[in-house]
Amino acid sequence: MKVFQTICRQLQSSKRLFVETAPRVVFSTSSYLCGRKKRVNPYEQVDQEKYSDLVRSVLSFRGHARTPQSLFEEDALLYGPVSKSKAPKQEEEAVPQNWFPLFNPEKSIKPDPARDPPVPLKIPFQRNAIPSVTRVLQQTMTSEQTFYLEKWRQRMILELGEDGFAEYTSNMFLQGKQFHGALESILSPQGNLKERDESLPESGYVQSVQHVLKDISGVRALESAVKHETLQYVGLLDCVADYQGKLCVIDWKTSEKPKPFIRNTFDNPLQVVAYVGAVNHDANYSFQVQCGLIVVAYKDGSPAHPHFMDAELCSQYWAKWLLRLEEYTKKEKSQNIQKLD
Repeated sequence: MKVFQTICRQLQSSKRLFVETAPRVVFSTSSYLCGRKKRVNPYEQVDQEKYSDLVRSVLSFRGHARTPQSLFEEDALLYGPVSKSKAPKQEEEAVPQNWFPLFNPEKSIKPDPARDPPVPLKIPFQRNAIPSVTRVLQQTMTSEQTFYLEKWRQRMILELGEDGFAEYTSNMFLQGKQFHGALESILSPQGNLKERDESLPESGYVQSVQHVLKDISGVRALESAVKHETLQYVGLLDCVADYQGKLCVIDWKTSEKPKPFIRNTFDNPLQVVAYVGAVNHDANYSFQVQCGLIVVAYKDGSPAHPHFMDAELCSQYWAKWLLRLEEYTKKEKSQNIQKLD
């Protein structure tokens, strides 16, 4: 052992036996490796001794287990307490201030052959100071209805021009008038379903309603004026007759676009119930009506869409009609006051 220690000391003190490690040489044919510079790690330039205490404190910290409750508390601390929004309240439907019944308790619902007219009533319409149903509906349209109506008018003028649009509306009015005239002739006692001029523009409309006409009988009134004696409004109804065994106020409409649902008919249901209420409270009509029917006919002859309104549905639209009538009355009073001022 002593001999081994002596030999080691002699080797350490000897300068002739010192061996210097040769540098490593790497040969490569790649220009990328030859020209590649050594990437500098930015963390090597950080003073590690300066931040060593901070690193140890972060690594040694052990927080509490995070729970949903702790997360809510952290959110409340950072962003404030949660504001629980209330569910939006459903707008209550407006109720007419001056309610008036749709049906007349003094009139019988059952038909009375002794009192019913032998021929359909055709009371002439007389224009006077009393507002018509059409005028009330036009003057009380919603802003949305007015917007879309004006948008449609501007689009049509853009396509047809001022003169073309005037001619278009005139033709539509004429076709509607001829259509109503043809139906009046067909539904009159002396009328005949086959007696019509096929050359008339409304012939497609008449063809469109053929399946509806088969379900109509017992015509009581045709193109006849009505007046609500209490609410003071007038109108000209198209027809009062039995549709599938139920007495209805029938309103004939023409359209270039399909209207398969009653909501597609806009204010037409209000017009029908206004006539129903007027018939029930007009002394010229001995009978009482509880139902309505809107028939939308098409120029191309495709089957018309009949929209039947039973007593319950008529009552719902009657409330809306009373609101429109009240709105019209308020507007008229306001305009009269402004004129006096």
